[in-house]
Amino acid sequence: MNNSRRKFLSSISMLAASTAIPLHAFSFDTSKKLKVVLVGTGVRGITFWGKRLVDQYSDIIEFVGLSDINPSRLAYAKKYIGVKCPVFMDFDTMIKDTRPDLVIVTTKDSTHHQFIIKGLEMGCDVLTEKPLTIDETKCQAILDAEKKSDKNLIVGFNYRWSPYATKIKELLMNKTIGDLVSVDFNWYLNTYHGASYFRRWHGEMESSGSLWVHKSTHHFDLLNWWIDSEPSKVFAYGDLEFYGKNGPFRGKNCRSCNHTKECDFYWDINKDKFMKELYADHEHEDGYLRDNCLFRKDIDIYDKMSAQVKYADNTTLNYSLTTYSPFEGWRVAFNGTKGRIEASQDIPYHDSPTISEAEKHANEMKQSKEEELSYESIIVHKLWKEHEKVEVAMEKKGHGGGDKRLQDKIFKTSEAEDPFGRTAGIRDGAMSILIGIGARRSIEEGKAIDISHLTNLKPQKKR
Repeated sequence: MNNSRRKFLSSISMLAASTAIPLHAFSFDTSKKLKVVLVGTGVRGITFWGKRLVDQYSDIIEFVGLSDINPSRLAYAKKYIGVKCPVFMDFDTMIKDTRPDLVIVTTKDSTHHQFIIKGLEMGCDVLTEKPLTIDETKCQAILDAEKKSDKNLIVGFNYRWSPYATKIKELLMNKTIGDLVSVDFNWYLNTYHGASYFRRWHGEMESSGSLWVHKSTHHFDLLNWWIDSEPSKVFAYGDLEFYGKNGPFRGKNCRSCNHTKECDFYWDINKDKFMKELYADHEHEDGYLRDNCLFRKDIDIYDKMSAQVKYADNTTLNYSLTTYSPFEGWRVAFNGTKGRIEASQDIPYHDSPTISEAEKHANEMKQSKEEELSYESIIVHKLWKEHEKVEVAMEKKGHGGGDKRLQDKIFKTSEAEDPFGRTAGIRDGAMSILIGIGARRSIEEGKAIDISHLTNLKPQKKR
């Protein structure tokens, strides 16, 4: 085996095993590139895990295959990413024909487990977009598959890598407010980004497992990492009271709707060149409507959610997710034995907004090569003292600068020590979704759910 590839695979093993294990260098050379395949050619797949890898790391990686169930979108994806590799409708055939080192999974959430497990069984390391999967049965199947395999799995959590999130971690690690006691976390999705989930397959439980899993996995992973403990119990409330059946009218999709003039959520996909070329131009192949009706009766996920989580170290978390807020942003507060830390981003009343609510999500997803720095504050208030402001330099694009830092760590700078333990492996991926899965079951069953009863993972106190 080529030396650079051997070192890469060794590093993948370290990445996947535990955030506490130090990472070794990938140490790529130019004699033989890492062979990569991508399955799932939606937005996240072809941009962050497609075009950006080609643009930034083409000297050390090579795409040898792309796979999707939609043939014409596959052709578009190949052109957009800028690769010359073959495309495949059948995943197994792609793996057999191309023999990749690494499989990147960016398919619909409910199918992640299929490609993760097959990839591991067919001798590949796997990197999957969040969430790991959508229910406890699929989660256990993935855990079992990785244990049987000599290959490994990485979960692509990018929020950990933003400078702002990292500074919060640093303050907590340094015991700035003493021992952590409780956390309050509130995330607000606006009526542009929030609504988009209900247009897509995410609005249906069987595809996404609800936003408890698809969206909140981001938040729960951050919280697990910040708290440095694992969840033990969760109790939750949730309902569908705004979207879906609650709408005053409905149609097949926005383009064909009779209510475009009276619907505040009307969106013309044909005016968005990228979305039209990626989705609308190929919907004849698989019937997937990217501008689906927000009020269709098939929507069965929750649009308001709140949960209380108890951690193995006795920290408690109060969490909420709002999906139709007038603004997009978040707030978190950490209560400790010696004080309190408060942090927030994109709350319009704190600063003068530089972009509109309609542009926020698109701007966050962009992968800018330029440093677009801004400064945001974290409030540290120790007992018996005046509060202090900690200013953090950060970027707005690419999930607060987290996207590029995550990929650099995987493909370029894995030798560098990371005192903050930001690399997420299979256990991190599982623990983040198990809170959401437990919350969903709590709503259905009307009781607190013990996380240890969902899979064979037993929550650890850490610290």
